[in-house]
Amino acid sequence: MADDPRRFLTYLEAERKASLLYRSLAELVEGERKEALLELADIEDEHVSYWAAKLTDHGVEIPPAPSTLDTEDQALLARARAAGFSDVLQHLEEFEGAGAGMYDNEPEATAQMSADEREHAETFRRMRMDQAVVAALPRKAPTPGDGEPWHRGDRSGSLRAAVFGISDGLVSNTALVMGFAGAAPSNATILFAGLAGLFAGAFSMAAGEYVSVASQRDMFRREIAMEAAELRDKPDEERKELELIYRAKGLDRDQAAQIASRIMSNPQTALDTLAREELGLDPDALGSPVTVALSSFIAFAVGACVVVLPYLFFLGTGSSTTIPLVLAIVMSVMAMTAVGAVVGRTSGRGVLKGAVRQLIVGVGAALVTFVIGRIVGAATGLHGLG
Repeated sequence: MADDPRRFLTYLEAERKASLLYRSLAELVEGERKEALLELADIEDEHVSYWAAKLTDHGVEIPPAPSTLDTEDQALLARARAAGFSDVLQHLEEFEGAGAGMYDNEPEATAQMSADEREHAETFRRMRMDQAVVAALPRKAPTPGDGEPWHRGDRSGSLRAAVFGISDGLVSNTALVMGFAGAAPSNATILFAGLAGLFAGAFSMAAGEYVSVASQRDMFRREIAMEAAELRDKPDEERKELELIYRAKGLDRDQAAQIASRIMSNPQTALDTLAREELGLDPDALGSPVTVALSSFIAFAVGACVVVLPYLFFLGTGSSTTIPLVLAIVMSVMAMTAVGAVVGRTSGRGVLKGAVRQLIVGVGAALVTFVIGRIVGAATGLHGLG
């Protein structure tokens, strides 16, 4: 089959179908989207002409071109008419992505044909992800006073780790201490359990965050290195890819070409832009594993120590077990309310909703472990040791 020229008929049919579909979809949109679809169709027609010529050279009869879409493409067109072109973008991206390697093992195909198929998938991906028109580069570096405050993200991941660390430490250690308190051992035993939970949880969370962020950072660096290699070995393809990206964002052909050429004139700027636009990465903010791990450790410890503190002051023989328990409950509830409110405000969920959710989760976990502790304490005779 590898030497059978009739295999070109499969390529011819696929390219004809794609061209007809793109021209049909172009009738539903205006502006740059219409122009982009027609340009994709023109490229598919070039591929059609190429394979038609190959078939003619080998004496294979060329079937007539289809005048209507097949059943599957008709359904896609109907969906685009009913729900809008944006509703079918993901399907188009997946369709082009699946066929991106169609010519990789075809010796008669040109290198540009393989590149074209991959660029088509990228065009639909960008159409789907971003409709905004981009500002011309170079970009101005952000300053502390710039931008809208609700759009500022946690670039290093430290804030995320700190917020979840405090919440996790508070809830988990409160539940642990309440479980021991339910079993009614001595205050010293409860304190020891709380401190053990604090350090064990803090080290565990810090280690987990370190490995997670370090692995993610290594993966991102590898992707950026691969992009740098492509930029070095195939600069023309990368420039054309940038043009398609910016056209998919709403720029016209001349503007996209001008910006792409300007970017490509500086290799470092080109790599930075491709990493951001194609990979969705910020090379300057990959996150520090050490910083995130340290934030996690401190945050977990801060949250976990709340329920432990009252027991530090009631260690003597005959000390009350009720007073530190009540203080621990009151302090934990207050801390959960505060943490939930901060999380709710930060996430935009709302202070009250955030606080209520945190209380339900935290108090619920503590209540369950307290009851379990009471049952275990009664079954094992620990109550008599309190």
